Amino acid sequence: MASTQGLLLQLLLVSVASASHYFGGTTTFTYKGRNSDGTFKVDIRNRGTFDGCQYSFSWSCYTGNCGYDVKNQRGTLDMSTNAPQYNGQWCETETVLTKHVPNDKPFQMREASCCWIQTRNSVSNWRLLTYVDLGTRSDTGEPNRSPDIAILPFLRVPQNCPRTYKLMSFDPDGDKVQCRYGNIAGTECGTCNQPSGFQLDQDSCTLHYNYSNADPRVYGFELVVEDFPQRPITLAYTDGSRSPRYPLTVRRKRQALWATTTPQVTSTTASTAITTLPHITARLPFATNPALSKLPLQFSFLVDPPAPSCQEGDYLPRFVNPTPQNGDHIYAEVNKEVEIRVKAQARYAIIHDVIISGPLNISKHRNTYDEFVIRWTPIPEDLGDHYPICFAAESFTGSAVTAAQSTSNHHYHPTPSSQSGIYQSEMRCVVIDIKKEQVKTHMICSESTMTVQVEKSSFPGLHEDHLQLSDPTNTACSLQRYSNSTHVIAVIPLNACGTQLEEDDENLIFKNELTVVDDHSDLITRKHLLEVKFYCQYPKRGNVTLGFTAHRKNVTVWEKGFGTFTYQFEFYHSSRYRTMMDPNSYPLEYDVGSKIYMEIEATSSVNNTELFVESCRAAPYDTPNYWPTYSIIENGCIEDETVEIHRPDHLTQFKFSLDAFKFIGLHDQVYISCSVLMCEAGNPNTRCSNGCINSTQLVGHHYQRRRREAVIQTASHFVSQGPLRLRRSAESPVNTATNLNLNLVFIAGCLLAAVGMISAVVMYKAKMSKVKYQPLPVFES
Repeated sequence: MASTQGLLLQLLLVSVASASHYFGGTTTFTYKGRNSDGTFKVDIRNRGTFDGCQYSFSWSCYTGNCGYDVKNQRGTLDMSTNAPQYNGQWCETETVLTKHVPNDKPFQMREASCCWIQTRNSVSNWRLLTYVDLGTRSDTGEPNRSPDIAILPFLRVPQNCPRTYKLMSFDPDGDKVQCRYGNIAGTECGTCNQPSGFQLDQDSCTLHYNYSNADPRVYGFELVVEDFPQRPITLAYTDGSRSPRYPLTVRRKRQALWATTTPQVTSTTASTAITTLPHITARLPFATNPALSKLPLQFSFLVDPPAPSCQEGDYLPRFVNPTPQNGDHIYAEVNKEVEIRVKAQARYAIIHDVIISGPLNISKHRNTYDEFVIRWTPIPEDLGDHYPICFAAESFTGSAVTAAQSTSNHHYHPTPSSQSGIYQSEMRCVVIDIKKEQVKTHMICSESTMTVQVEKSSFPGLHEDHLQLSDPTNTACSLQRYSNSTHVIAVIPLNACGTQLEEDDENLIFKNELTVVDDHSDLITRKHLLEVKFYCQYPKRGNVTLGFTAHRKNVTVWEKGFGTFTYQFEFYHSSRYRTMMDPNSYPLEYDVGSKIYMEIEATSSVNNTELFVESCRAAPYDTPNYWPTYSIIENGCIEDETVEIHRPDHLTQFKFSLDAFKFIGLHDQVYISCSVLMCEAGNPNTRCSNGCINSTQLVGHHYQRRRREAVIQTASHFVSQGPLRLRRSAESPVNTATNLNLNLVFIAGCLLAAVGMISAVVMYKAKMSKVKYQPLPVFES
């Protein structure tokens, strides 16, 4: 009998857990203008998080005239299998309802259903209430706009690690925003049970986690966000009526930080001394008058077992450059993609992914620099609006982690093994401000080049002489060659002009930029009036063509004070350096341990010069800044112990050799790429004269070119040769359909997705077109 009762209890728990699927949700609204029939157009943006992507809200009109829906857009923002114990996953979706409302009088929408996921503060049914008021404000002369709010749907923290969360609550009208717990049971919240161990600062919308015991159940937060004017205003309606609105009043109010039976941790280890904070008296804003808007903000919060350390960067991920700061505003333009780069570190854990929440059609990717790139493209209807994007990094410790799956718009976040720890970073949120187009551009991606066109009329005074690419010294990178009276036109080879390569799981991305400079001989300018960052993105999937000429040709550059000079990079048969490898024999094949003989030589009409090789690396692509690479020479210092420097015939020649290394065999083929420069021979103030400089000596050493009467050294130039392959002991079939070499062959039969963008001023979006890939020609000469 007892066993039967136990089985029934287990089945009941499973049934309850399976029916509990709500994590949280938010709502905002945006006035979109008057229609020809006099009705008001408003967008209602609803985000809901459940344990499956198939669920969504079903709103009903609660009070007033809510109008009717004319458009409904829905999509997935993010999803993860890293969920509480009783739930297999969480999935956040956004639904954008476009409504036509007969007048601008207030109305309320309500969502009510069951059930939350398993909560420890006894929250079961969910209740969300949205108050919309489109009355015209006396201070702005425009209809009222709601605050822009956002939060990650599922937060987690180790029980011994206090943390502060600044809830995103930006108000486009400049109103005072207040975040409070819902207090009307059955309307603003289900049971309105406040979580213990937390302090909510209503005035700043800041949530402080102090302490709570670990539990596999979550805390269900049911908050309400309201906005109040900074000074008294009046809302006017089309029926002639008016309604006053007043700022928040302030009164003295007694409030406890948390229940006095709840301890506070004073150390970051599991075994800690605990204390209890007394009640405090604080002056808090208190609403005694109607708010301009009322929005629900609901989410789940999990307290995990203690972490070995609460220091960010140990187990808890720590954000590093180029991650934007919390609260940053990022400017973008309609139809121009905005890009946010996020990077985190943890010494004793593996950074696995970032979770995000943002507007519909947001996406994220992880590149080869271990950065997470969040991308979103606003549409014309978004002009003048503001969209918050929130993110947090997650790290895992322990044994194997299930391989990640991905889709076009979001990533799965795999669940670690039972021996693993899961740690979440702080939450950061930024606001995307949508502006009108400032500079008109057009982008074209072809088989081997990127073409960007900038309309001169959209940027007064713009001329090709004022702009340059990342590396303007290559003769193939001249903007004068294609520009005309109406457009600045740059045709950029994928393997020249400072073009950089990035990768993610699905795409190869070639990037470059146009910048405004005072003088082409200057490396630093104080007049960056325009910075156009652009890229072409190529899918990795596809077939390849094997007809190509592999050998890299000479690189010809021009530098002030040095004129035109040419770099030649060649491989030789022996240490005598008498016979170079036949260009038709590339790719070259070597056995592991056999000698590779190389020579770099510079020819110039200017006498009294010397060549310096600053670095040499091996990589599967001969593109600057590709990572990871195999270091051969760094900062003029030998990194590979098999490297030998051979006596040159003159100062503008560098001969060296090394043993063929296993890194070559890790790839279909690799290139040797070097950073080189020319100096005035014998001048002790040049980089050439200092030779090997280790990382500690680099501090304080600056060899940048500056505006001088005599230029004593050039900028660094990128030269490469290859490819190289390891000779196979026996012939074996090679699947050429997936082996990529960006400088030799390209994928055929794929859609080419090309997107251009710019920081701080404007982002650029390119066309999509079909291309048939051919061998990539050489543009360095």
